[in-house]
Amino acid sequence: MVKTREDLSGLEQDHQLLVDEYEFTLGTQQLYLSQLNSLGSLFSDVYFERDMLHQEKLRLDADLTDLESMLNVMGERSEMTASERVELVKAAARQRLFLLHSIPNGLPIKGVRMSGRFGPRVHPIRKTRSQHNGVDFAAPPGTPIYATADGVVEFGGYSSETGFGNLIILQHNFGFKSYYAHLNKVEVKPREFVHKGQLIGRSGNTGRSTGPHLHYEVRHLHSPIDPEKFMKWGLDNFDSIFSTVEGVQWESLSALYPLNQTGQQ
Repeated sequence: MVKTREDLSGLEQDHQLLVDEYEFTLGTQQLYLSQLNSLGSLFSDVYFERDMLHQEKLRLDADLTDLESMLNVMGERSEMTASERVELVKAAARQRLFLLHSIPNGLPIKGVRMSGRFGPRVHPIRKTRSQHNGVDFAAPPGTPIYATADGVVEFGGYSSETGFGNLIILQHNFGFKSYYAHLNKVEVKPREFVHKGQLIGRSGNTGRSTGPHLHYEVRHLHSPIDPEKFMKWGLDNFDSIFSTVEGVQWESLSALYPLNQTGQQ
């Protein structure tokens, strides 16, 4: 009986040890299950973020492709990394913006209709057929007038001999000039540097004029050019100006800095 009691006591100890080990194992299993659930949730989050990053990459790649197409550098991107493509787009954009700030483009006045076009017409005062060297915008006196490119003020004041009344002449790069005539007020001074989009004057009815309006001209080496072609020129149709405007040696521009820097970044 003593021996049996000892064996029974040993069995009870072994049973308790097994119970403790089972509870420890069960607790470890619960911990593993909890960790597994956490890992599953983390995996789902990572998978979702990876999918979002992939979608963002596709969107950015599409945007980059659109920019390459707009800037006409699609043919230069073969075997290039994404960072190299971005640098090429940045270089092309700098070139185009440089020209768009150097050569007149866009509208010199906002929110008004064009009332007269470039070309032959019957002069409204002399009543004879003559060449109209610019475009006219019917506008109330005092309407803001803006520079269409960076430049320097060649003339800003009253021009009695031309019939333009209050006149602003801006010198731009590459031999271009822009004229703003019949102004009510001149807001800039001769030799002053101006930037594209800067307020330079206000429309009026001075000089030989039949009503309040802005007369706007673009000239290259003193030769008048149809301003409407420059008014429609921008980043989205950048190459159009080189084929629609004749009489300017556009091809020689490619040798100028920074226009000769594409592909050298």
